Amino acid sequence: MAKKSISQKSELKNKVNDSKKIKIAIAGVGNCASSLVQGIYYYKDVKDDDELVPGLMHNILGGYKISDIEVVAAFDIDKRKVGKDVSEAIFAKPNCTKIFCHDIPTMGVKVKMGPILDGVAEHMKNYPDDQTFLPAKEKPVDVSAELKKSGAQILISYMPVGSEKAVEYYAASALEAGVALVNCMPVFICSDEKWEKKFRDKGIPCIGDDIKSQVGATITHRVLAHLFAERGVTIDRSYQLNFGGNTDFLNMLNHERLKSKKLSKTEAVESQLAKRLSYDNLHIGPSDWVPFLKDNKICFIRMEGRKFGNVPVELELRLSVEDSPNSAGCVIDAIRLLKIALDRGIGGALVSPSAYFMKHPIQQFTDEKAREMVEEFIDGKRER
Repeated sequence: MAKKSISQKSELKNKVNDSKKIKIAIAGVGNCASSLVQGIYYYKDVKDDDELVPGLMHNILGGYKISDIEVVAAFDIDKRKVGKDVSEAIFAKPNCTKIFCHDIPTMGVKVKMGPILDGVAEHMKNYPDDQTFLPAKEKPVDVSAELKKSGAQILISYMPVGSEKAVEYYAASALEAGVALVNCMPVFICSDEKWEKKFRDKGIPCIGDDIKSQVGATITHRVLAHLFAERGVTIDRSYQLNFGGNTDFLNMLNHERLKSKKLSKTEAVESQLAKRLSYDNLHIGPSDWVPFLKDNKICFIRMEGRKFGNVPVELELRLSVEDSPNSAGCVIDAIRLLKIALDRGIGGALVSPSAYFMKHPIQQFTDEKAREMVEEFIDGKRER
């Protein structure tokens, strides 16, 4: 019997599959997790034949609707969240993101205590309770065992920036439990050769690393850098400065935790330049924490270059976004793309989705090319 092609095995991208649920686990019930869970319920009644839905890149993806996503496990370390139902924990302090869906039913999934490891920066102990983490004193659970028990198919890693040990722990737990991974953090797992091989050898798919926003600082900077390069403009200097008021920005006041974050964001932009800039001429990174902004993020981008005749050109841009819904708009698709990979028996880093949704993928492409590749992957025309 002839071996079926990927195209034959895959679902048509707009054919609805009502018989399967996508069971997810969440590591870190912070603002990003809150936006993701809210989104699952906000879009639950969207009609199948609505192709263009505000806020979505895909209403139905590979036959899967957003309402097919089900949270079956969650982990955190904050005493205001551990032991609570996920429906309650996503609104607990220090979460401060915009609430756009109040109608979240009790889910019957309690937040379990995860290992703290390097997840809480020392300096965060010096800030008011409502703005920082308050670690619970409970004994951490065995995350791998909990993943197996819950029946989770996909784990989403939302650890704080700089939590290298914690991210690696959850990645190892996913491997042990046979669970796919979306690594939203700038700790290099899916883009690291050794880690990626572990997922590939076990036939477990992953997407990473460091989630982009739908329309955020990095994607905007990338598009502008690519535009300049495509139009023959030489970029001499550029910066991207970001500040906000959530725990992410408070955590990043410790610049020792920013090494991989700065590398990830810089690489995302540099990959779009015709010629890479020196360290002195390209600065990308968080600059400060402003409490009253809460989950609102402000970004300033400046680009200095030379166009026809070596004549100078300068661009300055200010972007204001609610940070966490911005990332959830990408994660909601990454989850369904991983489910497609699970259905097809694909292991290792998914090149196309990682390039489109992540700042530090295993392989960089322009955003236009990456989007084209994602659509080909959905249709079964591209293996990864």
